[in-house]
Amino acid sequence: MELQQLRYVIAVAETGNFTRASERTNVSQPSLSQQIINLEKELGHKLFHRLGRKAVLTESGQVFLERARRVLFEVEDASREIRDSDALERSITVGAIPSLAPSLIPPLIALSRTHYPQLVVNVWEDFTDELSRGVVEGELDLAVVELPMKDPRIHSELLFSEPLLLAIGINHPLASRRVVVVDDIKNEKFIMLGGGSTLTTTVQRFCGDNQFKPIISCRCAQLSTAKSLVALGCGISILPKSALSLNDRTSIITKYLDGKSPTRDIGVIRHMQRYQSRGAEQFLTLLREHTKKPVAVGTGAEGV
Repeated sequence: MELQQLRYVIAVAETGNFTRASERTNVSQPSLSQQIINLEKELGHKLFHRLGRKAVLTESGQVFLERARRVLFEVEDASREIRDSDALERSITVGAIPSLAPSLIPPLIALSRTHYPQLVVNVWEDFTDELSRGVVEGELDLAVVELPMKDPRIHSELLFSEPLLLAIGINHPLASRRVVVVDDIKNEKFIMLGGGSTLTTTVQRFCGDNQFKPIISCRCAQLSTAKSLVALGCGISILPKSALSLNDRTSIITKYLDGKSPTRDIGVIRHMQRYQSRGAEQFLTLLREHTKKPVAVGTGAEGV
């Protein structure tokens, strides 16, 4: 049994197709198929049902898949630990959710270049589901996400809590209001991020807790798009304080919702059992120190 055969089994299981698995692993499809056939002969059990173009795990295959993942994880983790030396260039991959990455990650990379010039930081910006998968599968050293995180394989550490503010265009009827309450926004059109965003989930939960369902007029992939649409008067939004900059003041007004402003918890996640490289620990130290400070943004919000 070879490690590469384990990688092939995992690739087929995750893609559900031998051709896509061969593309992912950069090997010809006949070669990949033959390697899995050889492994099945060695084990004395079929690992996949071949259903036309689909490949579905057998019961034996499901058992084998979990063990294969565990073996590869341990081997790759051991390799990382052995390679982690002061004499070698250190490289880490850090994830962050789209509603936080633009304001948090660039300052941290600037700090890392000053304090740890040998550290190479690669960035992966994505929604929480993909980032947590990356942490579990070893593709990410760390990820900054909205908590809570329920996967038992993941260690979570709270970094800070931040308010979510009502964002409206400067010509919106609510812009002149000194106080805005939840009832004032129940019939407004909302601009939100896509359904995979934990920010969207938090906002929808907040609306549900206040007995209304938001009328969603636009869904965006980027916060910058959401802010532009708010500025144009296409709707309102509820945005994190950290995502709002001084430049937004010219086109957006932000307000706390009186007595009921929502908040979100931001934390860093990592694999519960994965060896943390020296570079990952260095970046984590910078992250902790940086997020101890108040959120340094100019929101234009009343009371900020």
